Amino acid sequence: MRIGYARVSTTDQNIDLQIYALEKAGCEKIFKDYISGIKTDREGYGDAMKALQPGDTLVVRRLDCLARSMRDLTDTITTLHNHQIGFHSICEYIDTGTAYGEFVLHILGAVAVFERSLIVERTRAGMASAKARA
Repeated sequence: MRIGYARVSTTDQNIDLQIYALEKAGCEKIFKDYISGIKTDREGYGDAMKALQPGDTLVVRRLDCLARSMRDLTDTITTLHNHQIGFHSICEYIDTGTAYGEFVLHILGAVAVFERSLIVERTRAGMASAKARA
């Protein structure tokens, strides 16, 4: 089963384009949120994740609907993969049911690890600089 997830940050924004794209992509169920992607407690997202079963595919129109950071995105896709659930992002042409999609998943994972390493490195440098000034 293909399950869609659509999100906009506020009720003032229009979600119709996402819904249309998800319907066109063959989603049988579509879950929606009208809340910032930074929020971790998104009802529609939680319901979509609960509805997914092994062999299903989670479909979004764009990656930014699903996650706000590379780390969050790779964590989510890894969780789906570990539960034998596929992932498809329509606009970015990512489908983990294909060899190319798996490749992109690994690249995203590598970027997330790199991003995290840079944050740690900058934090340590900042702390050393502050300590040297004290």
